[in-house]
Amino acid sequence: MSATTQTEMPGLAEFLQALKAPFVVLLVALAVLGITFSGEAMAAYRVWMDSTAYSHCLFVLPISLYLAWERRAEILAEPVVPLTWIAVLALPAGVAWLVAERLGIMEGRQLVALSIVELLFLAVLGWRMAIAMSAPLLYLYFLVPFGAFITPILQDWTAVFTGIGLVVLEIPHYMDGYLIEIPEGRFYIAEACAGLRFLIASIAFGVLYACLMYRTTGRRVGFVFASIAVPIVANWFRALGIVVLGHILGSAQAAAADHVIYGWVFFSAITLLLIVAGLPFRQDLGAPPARTAAPVPPATRYVPAAALVVVLAVAAPAVVAGFNRAAQVALPAPAFHWVTPLGCLPGRAVAGTEPGSERVEFHCPQGVLVATAQVFSPRVTWTAIGNARIALTAEREAEDTTGGKIELPGTPMPVWPYVVATGGPHGSAMTATALWTGGAPARGGLAGRVLLAKQSVFGGSSGSVLLSVGMRTPRESVHPEEERQMRVFLATFLQVQSNLGAEVERLGRVAAGL
Repeated sequence: MSATTQTEMPGLAEFLQALKAPFVVLLVALAVLGITFSGEAMAAYRVWMDSTAYSHCLFVLPISLYLAWERRAEILAEPVVPLTWIAVLALPAGVAWLVAERLGIMEGRQLVALSIVELLFLAVLGWRMAIAMSAPLLYLYFLVPFGAFITPILQDWTAVFTGIGLVVLEIPHYMDGYLIEIPEGRFYIAEACAGLRFLIASIAFGVLYACLMYRTTGRRVGFVFASIAVPIVANWFRALGIVVLGHILGSAQAAAADHVIYGWVFFSAITLLLIVAGLPFRQDLGAPPARTAAPVPPATRYVPAAALVVVLAVAAPAVVAGFNRAAQVALPAPAFHWVTPLGCLPGRAVAGTEPGSERVEFHCPQGVLVATAQVFSPRVTWTAIGNARIALTAEREAEDTTGGKIELPGTPMPVWPYVVATGGPHGSAMTATALWTGGAPARGGLAGRVLLAKQSVFGGSSGSVLLSVGMRTPRESVHPEEERQMRVFLATFLQVQSNLGAEVERLGRVAAGL
């Protein structure tokens, strides 16, 4: 490794030649990890392409490479000392990945997989060079499309601020959760209006700006904090402004027509203000001091550390492959007995697109209602059930989604969550779903996932049963009154299903092979 002075910056050839040996070992190990965790990589890529909140992730790798290139003198000035012993940390990382996989938390799997990559660099390059590369390495965490879980919190904050703002401005209004009604029309604070897409992009930009402009930890942390707080507060004012604009224009529809475009223009201006506000505090990074680094060891020195990380990391997916083979059992057709509502024609059951599923269409005066039933082996995790539910509600195909609950007190399933998916290739749809696990209504949140994870490992006496009822309309959107009528009809259909509990219990036992 060559010495670096304050005035000399190594070129690309010198940089690659100096670190050729460890880079070759790292590339081979990264290829193996890439194959092992290809599911996580492909899931992340699909989110990047499908969600505007994470489209910036496509630029993360080039930015990380630029940060490494911009720090190349500091990197080459550090010695390469492999840390074989630290590769043992891949074992608890693999356990964490296994837990996330059984719980069906893809973001957790992706974060652990990327952490294993970070551990690989640390084990092969050693502490000093890994610290010199900390900015480009840690920036890679923005490849993971995480943060969607805070969307309901952002929606709550936006709704509360908008309500307070309307009170202060003395604009008459009525609020029901995320629904805001003023004399000029209705507004709904949907997931897309929560500001997540702007928040995540702002954080990624803030970290990059802080790395390039500042040297001290305090200034970097301060700017990143501003990149978090400013877009959240700005989104509150944006939502309030759209409602106020609707009041001024006399039409809620006119104010909300191009709210996404207005949002990007608004937040582009906010980002520009952050840049301008941060410039006076800029610190000259300067050139690194002249140091003579130790020679780079031969490639054989890095192989044990890289091999140990890879072997321990691959162990967890190998265990999961065994669990998945146990879950691959032939499931019979549900043959679910639905009660035909008064005035509707009896439906005919047909096989669903997935094994162990069927669908029935009921032609009623209110429209065509589609009821589906799908059974799952006790060995499946939340991932399979969650994907089936998303397919039934057509969320992936929709341009926008809203949701709510159909409450049926005194029935086997007192609450049926529903999703209204609008703007899909086949129009719009409202679909209510319910899940039974272990012979009882599934618990929501982490508790339900834990139960499924436990059954996937140790088995269970009853499989899971997923039911759905839904209606479609060829129109691109669903008007509030039409949504209310569809919700009432779905509730009426579910209320007449007197045999629901017995049918679900029967199917659960059949799925468990009893």
